[in-house]
Amino acid sequence: MNDDDKHGGSRLDRRHLLQAGLAAAFAAPLGALSAAQAFAPRGIVPGVDFSEFPLCRTASDAPALTGAPRKLKLSWNAGAVCLAPLPVAIEHGFFQKQNLDVELVNYSGSTDQLLEAIATGKSDAGLGMALRWLKPLEQGFDVKIAAGTHGGCMRVLTRADSNVSKLADLKGKIVAVGDLGGPDKNFFSIQLAKLGIDPNKDVDWRAYPGNLLNVAMEKGEVQAFLSSDPLAYLWLKDTQYKEVASNLDGEYRDKSCCIVGLRGSLVREEPQVARAITQALLDAAMFTSQNPTVAAKSFQPYAPKTATLADIEGMVRYHTHHHHPVGDVLKRELKAYADDLKSVQVFKQSTDTAKFAERIYVDVFAV
Repeated sequence: MNDDDKHGGSRLDRRHLLQAGLAAAFAAPLGALSAAQAFAPRGIVPGVDFSEFPLCRTASDAPALTGAPRKLKLSWNAGAVCLAPLPVAIEHGFFQKQNLDVELVNYSGSTDQLLEAIATGKSDAGLGMALRWLKPLEQGFDVKIAAGTHGGCMRVLTRADSNVSKLADLKGKIVAVGDLGGPDKNFFSIQLAKLGIDPNKDVDWRAYPGNLLNVAMEKGEVQAFLSSDPLAYLWLKDTQYKEVASNLDGEYRDKSCCIVGLRGSLVREEPQVARAITQALLDAAMFTSQNPTVAAKSFQPYAPKTATLADIEGMVRYHTHHHHPVGDVLKRELKAYADDLKSVQVFKQSTDTAKFAERIYVDVFAV
């Protein structure tokens, strides 16, 4: 892998091509985009505001909700740049278009607390990482997964002069993580297991505060560390670091890592509201894919002060906001992740992953 690849260069080229005309192909499981929607992002056609059009067409052609705007609370981690479509949805009217009045709630508690808040109605929906949510969902929270939102954002980093150059080189090494139960540790443990390396025995995982992972590396206490954007992206700007692997490598380049969760009672009692908020989020995700500069500006108030607008745009382009599976495609991805988690002893061996995926997902566009 060359330096451009490690900083997302080749992937950025691929994303530019997708945004220029292939976004519709990746949205194919959701239905086709019109030629104008696929090839003419906002700002290219004078006088036309493309935020007024459904950029992500799904199987549902249901109209917007009627009556007074439906008030909803949506939980998110405001510092996660991969969730840029949320401020985009607020600023560019995607929730309003569905007649929704959405309050964004910055949630910094544990995943169990977040899922409990959604399940009990303290929040109506939330966005988070599949590899963090699936284990708690195995315990039975009344939360339904309606869509994936994007891929990318987790990385393995080390010093540029390190002899760690590929994931297999982590065998026998000390690796720093921000959370021993975090999605990045789960993800790269799965990848190690697929290489025949036992992640529980062959790697010494050490927990450090997330913003001090690079300090552990500088002190020589670890030989590599795991991190997510924006921190990982910003650290990679420093030439003393290099990327060893990411969750856009191999088969995972076309899988989503973040998901939309809805309150189970909302899905059952107000299915059109569930459809409306999911549609708005997917529209905002596709808009973000097609308009990364605009999306970066929307997210800038939430970004670290050290991140420039160009940094934010770079991250937005790197993340696969064109990929947001629903329906059977989503269910297959959830089952695959559950199988992966089973392989590294995160899931119980007795869990039927097909039944699990069937239980936790919902196709809000099927009705």
